[in-house]
This record gives sequence, C-alpha cells and structure tokens, in this order.
Amino acid sequence: MGAAVCAAVDADPDLELVSRVDVGDELRAFADAECDVVVDFTVADAARVTLPWLAMHGIHAVVGTTGLTDDDLASVRSAFGDGSAHCLLAPNFAISAVLMTRFAELAAPFFDTAEIIEYHHDRKIDAPSGTAVDTADRIAVARGDRPWHADPTEHEVYPGARGGTSPGGVHVHAVRMHGMVAHQDVIFGAQGQSLTIRQDSYDRESFMPGVVLACKRIAEHPGVTVGLEHFLDI
Repeated sequence: MGAAVCAAVDADPDLELVSRVDVGDELRAFADAECDVVVDFTVADAARVTLPWLAMHGIHAVVGTTGLTDDDLASVRSAFGDGSAHCLLAPNFAISAVLMTRFAELAAPFFDTAEIIEYHHDRKIDAPSGTAVDTADRIAVARGDRPWHADPTEHEVYPGARGGTSPGGVHVHAVRMHGMVAHQDVIFGAQGQSLTIRQDSYDRESFMPGVVLACKRIAEHPGVTVGLEHFLDI
C-alpha cells in the first residue's frame, strides 16, 4: 500500500511526493522534507506514535491504518485539537466501498436480517476488516431501536459457523484467501426478498483515487474526520 500511495501521489500533477518513510525510520524526515500532508498506511502500534508527532508539528494526516481503538480515537482527537493540523481516519479509501456502506445505511431500516461477508488476501492479520466493522456499526445506527429477526440457530456443528456478531446484532464473516484483495457483501433479507450490495477491489489501485482526493481536501476539514464520505459530500 505504501508503494502504491507513493506512485499515485507522484503521478498527480497537483501533488508533490517529498518523502518516503517506513516503520522504524526517523519521523524527523517528514519535517525535514517540509511535508504538508502525510499518508499513514502502517499498523496501529506505529500510528499511535506517528499521529501525535504529526499533530505536534502541524502536519495533516491521511490515515488508512485500521485496528485503532476508541481510546486511540480519543487520543487522536486530543492531539489534533488545536486546529493547526487536521486528520482523516478512513477504514477504506475505495470510493465504491464508501458508497457501499452508504447504500447499506439506507437499506437497513427496511429489512429484518443483515449479514456481512468480507473477503481479503491471506496476509491480512486482523478480522473482521475495518470496513466490515464500520459497515456493521453504521447499519446499526441507521436501524435505530428496531430489533433484527431472531437467529434460528440452536447448535453450531462447527463453533463460529455463524460468524462474529457486532454490538448492533449484525453477523460478520471474514474470509482470508489467496488470490483475493478486498471484497465485501452486505446481505439484507425481508419477507420474500433479499438485497445484496457487493463491492470489489481487484487491485490496490482502487484505493488511490480516494487517497489523492483526501490529500487535496484535508486542509478543508478541521480536526479529526472519520470516514472518506465526508470528503465526498454524501
């Protein structure tokens, strides 16, 4: 992802790539290069160090790292609270994925059951994906207090066969498979009908238009923004 981001920024005529920094490198390189925006696609432990440093040095952050907790989010909000630098935290930068989640929010009040199946490559270490978690949470908020239809399962032949259950009652299934990149189905059911919303990222290039857009618009969004949809005005 880091190499793909560098290539996308370098190819855009409105942006200039001034620094490449990997986990373990000195963060001082960002300041030395006079970065306006830093894109962080690392791991949560690295982001916990990098983001406060960027805020302290007045550098905007576009973050695709997942695995950050609610406490981490509170810390990031505090770090970027003085307004000198802004931060975007996005579970997915594919515009098709952002639209998928928005469509799922719109559908949630009208169906009795909802399940999410996410598919990723066999090097992804967390499950479920940040996109699946975000989708499940947004579905629950959009549905409000209406309960889902009761799960009829009384016995799982294989423990975990029904997947994990989000706090909002949405079953989430994670597939890790060689040959996949990033894909997700959101399946809704009601009496006599179902709706499947499918999103596919066949290559890491799918995330780059969103990353480039975020780099260009981050200065317009003070503080901490969660979700690329806010940059798309949807």
